[in-house]
Amino acid sequence: MAVVHPIRQPRPEPVAIHAHALDNLQYIRSAMERAGAFTAVPGVGGIALGCTALVVAALARRVENPDLWLAAWLGEAVLACLIGVAAAARKSHKVGMPLLSGPGRKFLLGFAPPLLAGALLTLVLFRAGLIAALPGVWLLLYGTGVLCGGAASVRVVPVMGICFMAIGAAALFAPAAWGNSLLAAGFGGLHILFGILIKVKYGG
Repeated sequence: MAVVHPIRQPRPEPVAIHAHALDNLQYIRSAMERAGAFTAVPGVGGIALGCTALVVAALARRVENPDLWLAAWLGEAVLACLIGVAAAARKSHKVGMPLLSGPGRKFLLGFAPPLLAGALLTLVLFRAGLIAALPGVWLLLYGTGVLCGGAASVRVVPVMGICFMAIGAAALFAPAAWGNSLLAAGFGGLHILFGILIKVKYGG
């Protein structure tokens, strides 16, 4: 007896359209994170950094002991790191993007190395008794970090880095007595100015 074969083979079950949509959305979001700008630079956090720096500058101006002066500014550096990370994490949560997304990692990779170099140079210059050189080194390397990290961020961030570098370069050649005032102008004034710009234009 002849075997009867069906004319058409049974079709496989179609993949649900929502599965394709979810895969596409995940791919698009991943691509945007890799290619987008790091928008979690905090405006309010920058303003707060500037205010604490101005307070420390006012206190450090009255300190005659170099060790206490250095301790005051190192304490400000630690406080600034805590404020910056907390403010950036808050803003990234607000916009729904992980802090260490693709652009966030690029920002960190550009920002962190100059700061580590600054920390090592601080130790070397302090041991050599060259404390007067520290304001210029701090401002210059911080500006370098902001400029390099800012390549993965919004346009105003690299501009801020260039301004820090300019004040740092001036501090390297300025009289030692100007060091504290230039630190106030940089870490205080520039942070407040650009913090306001970032808050107005980009939020947070």
